[in-house]
This record gives sequence, structure tokens and C-alpha cells, in this order.
Amino acid sequence: MIAVHPVLLRLRRFRRFGRAFRAAVDRRLAARGDEGSLSLFYCVAALCIFVVIGLVADGGGALNAAARADDVAQEAARAGGQQLDAGKAIPGEAVEVDPSAAAHAARAYLDREGVDGTVTVADGGTTLEVHVDDTYPTSFSSLIGVASIHVSGHGTAHLQQGG
Repeated sequence: MIAVHPVLLRLRRFRRFGRAFRAAVDRRLAARGDEGSLSLFYCVAALCIFVVIGLVADGGGALNAAARADDVAQEAARAGGQQLDAGKAIPGEAVEVDPSAAAHAARAYLDREGVDGTVTVADGGTTLEVHVDDTYPTSFSSLIGVASIHVSGHGTAHLQQGG
């Protein structure tokens, strides 16, 4: 009989134990099948769907806020455009706005609507331009650090003399 070193005997036992352990693990995994393998996929898919829905909702809200900003700017320009300089309009000399009254009326409209903006009277009092700046507070995008979206609007009123 050949003498075998004790360390080699231990290695053979570990090898046998390793094969037996591996076989036991394989049997246990085979018995479970694919149990739970799709749960990670569904979690990731649900998260992606939630993010897309959130971006669509906040994007739609921002588009509505931008449309509202345009509407408010146009209405403020119209309100300012109604402030005619009666001293020139009644005798038929010119159709112009009173610049200070027009700017005041447009700013008053912006204040009633709760938005910030600038009012400019140009072309010798025949054009009134209003630029509105506003923000849309986000709902879903705030979860990823975007608390608000800046929107702006522009409105112009041109005075014309009819004949």
C-alpha cells in the first residue's frame, strides 16, 4: 500500500464534499425552476413606465403653462392698446396710445393674473409689446430634482386706423 500524505487526504475529502455540495445546490435550483426571475424585470419596467408617465404629465403641464403665458401676454397687450390718446384720436390726427396709461393698464392686467412681465410701447405709440415670464411647478419631475419649468409668452397689439 502506498502512503498518502494527510494533506492530500483532506483535499480529496473537500473535493468530494464540494461535488456533493454542488450537486445539492443544483438539485435545489432545479426544483425551484424560474421562481422569482421576472420580479426584477417587472420592477424595472414599472419604474420606467412611471418615469415616462411623469415626464408626459409634466411636459403637458408645461405646454399648458406656456399657452397660458401667451394668452395673458396677448390680453395684457390688448388691455394696454385700449388706452388711446383721446387728444389725437378724436380730431382724427393719429391713432396712438397714451404710453403711460397703456403701460399701466397692461401691468395692472399682469398683476391681476399673478405673472411677471415687461411692457414696451413702440413705433410712436402704435405698437404695444408684452413679454411674460412664469414658472410651472412640476409634480413628477420634482422627484428627480426639477422643481419647476420656466415658461414665457409674448403678445403684441398694433393700433390701426380704419378708413
